[in-house]
Amino acid sequence: MPQTKPIVSIENVVASATVDQRMDLNEITKKFPETEYHPDQFPGLVYRLKSPKTATLIFSSGKMVCTGSKSADMAVRAVNTVVQQLRKGKVKVKKDPVVTIQNMVASGNLGGKIHLESAARIMPRSMYEPEQFPGLIHRMLDPKTVLLLFASGKLVCTGAKKEEDVYRAVHNLHTTLEEKKLMIYD
Repeated sequence: MPQTKPIVSIENVVASATVDQRMDLNEITKKFPETEYHPDQFPGLVYRLKSPKTATLIFSSGKMVCTGSKSADMAVRAVNTVVQQLRKGKVKVKKDPVVTIQNMVASGNLGGKIHLESAARIMPRSMYEPEQFPGLIHRMLDPKTVLLLFASGKLVCTGAKKEEDVYRAVHNLHTTLEEKKLMIYD
C-alpha cells in the first residue's frame, strides 16, 4: 500500500550574516568567557546558544555563520539573539545583522523501498556506485538540491535555501519514483 506523503524533517540550517563592521574577538572573549576562541587553530569565535540550540561563528570581519537551527526563522532568531547579547555585554554592534540562508539539510522517509540500480539508470543526473557509497546521489535542477537516496526509502536532502524547496524536492522525487515504478511497498 503506497504511502501518500513522505515524512521529512529539517535537521540543520546554515545561515550567514553580517553586521558590516570589524569585531574585536579578543574583547568578546573577555566579556563572554563561555565563548570558544583559539585563533591559532581557527580564525572564528564560537558563540553557543542554549535556546535556540545553535552555534554561531563570529569573524573579525563582522561576518557570522550560524549552524544547528531547525528552521530559517530559528536561524534568524539565533543570530539576532547573539547580537543582542553582545550589545548587552557592551560590545558595540552598530547595525542589525543581515541574515541569508545558505543551506538546509533534511532527512526523510519515503515509506517504501527503492530499486536504486534501476533508479540510477532511469533518472537523469543520478549516480550510484554501491562499492563507494551505499546511496544513490541525485542532483535535482528544480529546486536545485542534492538528494541521497537509500534502498530503505530513507533520504537526505541538501542544498535548499528555503524550507518549501526541501518539501518540493522530496515530493518531486517521490512522484518520479512512483511514476517510474521504482518504489516497493511491503
